[in-house]
Amino acid sequence: MDARIDECERGDSNTQEDASLEESEQNNKDMEVAPALVSVHPTQSSVAVALGSDLRVFNLLDNSAVSLMDESGGAYHNDWIRCIKYGTNGKLFVSAGDDKLVKVWSTDCWRCISTVVSEKRVSAVAISNDGLHVCFADKFGVVWVVDLPGLDGTEASLNKKAVPLLAHYCSIITSLEFSPDGRFIVSADRDFKIRVTVFPKKPLDGAHEIQSFCLGHTEFVSCLAFICTPDSPQGILVSGGGDSTVRIWDIISGSLLDTCEVGTKVGQVESDATEGNCSTVTNICTIPECTLIAVAIQSLRGIMLLTCDLPSRTLSVAKVVSIVGENFVPTSLGSSISRGLLWMVTGASKLRGSDVSSLSRVKVISGFKKSSPNATEQELAVLADSEIPGGAKLLEKLQGSISIDEKVFLAAADAVKTAMCNLLIKKQYSDEKREFRKRTRNDKKSKQ
Repeated sequence: MDARIDECERGDSNTQEDASLEESEQNNKDMEVAPALVSVHPTQSSVAVALGSDLRVFNLLDNSAVSLMDESGGAYHNDWIRCIKYGTNGKLFVSAGDDKLVKVWSTDCWRCISTVVSEKRVSAVAISNDGLHVCFADKFGVVWVVDLPGLDGTEASLNKKAVPLLAHYCSIITSLEFSPDGRFIVSADRDFKIRVTVFPKKPLDGAHEIQSFCLGHTEFVSCLAFICTPDSPQGILVSGGGDSTVRIWDIISGSLLDTCEVGTKVGQVESDATEGNCSTVTNICTIPECTLIAVAIQSLRGIMLLTCDLPSRTLSVAKVVSIVGENFVPTSLGSSISRGLLWMVTGASKLRGSDVSSLSRVKVISGFKKSSPNATEQELAVLADSEIPGGAKLLEKLQGSISIDEKVFLAAADAVKTAMCNLLIKKQYSDEKREFRKRTRNDKKSKQ
């Protein structure tokens, strides 16, 4: 009898501990925000912004907001969107995130043509250059692939099943990119590694050939991009990370070509850049058909432009383009191959202490010219709201409103800073909390 009483008391104690830990987990979740994302069609026929679980698209060809069509019913995403991306030819668009749904959209009619269910939350996506495969990475470091033959937007929506392609062994994958020639898929993770994998001819059988590892970052790798060059079909890989550096790599050998310490330059520009880890590189965007790299940095109100000297394979800071008069720290960057514009967005999905649940702000820098690859020779300008392509209609769609209250915007800026600080830093858990997380996981594999 006493043994049963003791067992019941232990059970009550465990229940109380679980309730306390669950409340702590929920408080941590409530403190999180999802940074706003932007992606631009290769020919700039449309621009997409993701904010929280909301996906917003604006058609620049007919100057109108896009109505998405998803036959699955309900919301397009029911949790935070963590990644959005157009395919190389612009025919496909992918969105994915914490709801474990990977949605493939046809940009001709903006209809969801395929929904893929992931076993775990999705952290990165990529579309093969031929548009036949979508790859996505989950929070446990596995890259999955799904084939999309014949999905041209005219067929009924398909629920495809993904198969594992490669793995980073329990390290969150932060970025996925295909090389310009389509031969390699490059994956970066939170444990400072960049892996270059040969993309197989039969991806559904798995990728078993590793081309190289690009090792050199001393903190998490946050973002990847490629510079296209005439003499290197595979391109030059560019990476940014939590160590306040931007690096360029030869992906064939994995060798580090050059490193640019952007944190030092930020400290000279921003007076508040003395806070810990405030020079993290949060996003990079290569400007098509030139050697410029736009860099978003956690504390920088604007963007830093780097130039890559192709003959010597070196990086240098060209200039800083500041956003004057606004506390605008970009969370995501995007560009197209045709218009010479760099699109930027800042914002967050969950603003504590504000009547507004989410906010995004869109800015555009103009003046990038193919004929002048050097940033010092280009007359760059931050466009006024009235000068942005799409004007008031675009801002109303992508921002949610044309004008934004200054107090609300300052609250969003603080939320963005918190989000970018906590986005990729490893969380430390006690033994009790780790066991609780194991017991309450909702991403366990289901039995077939």
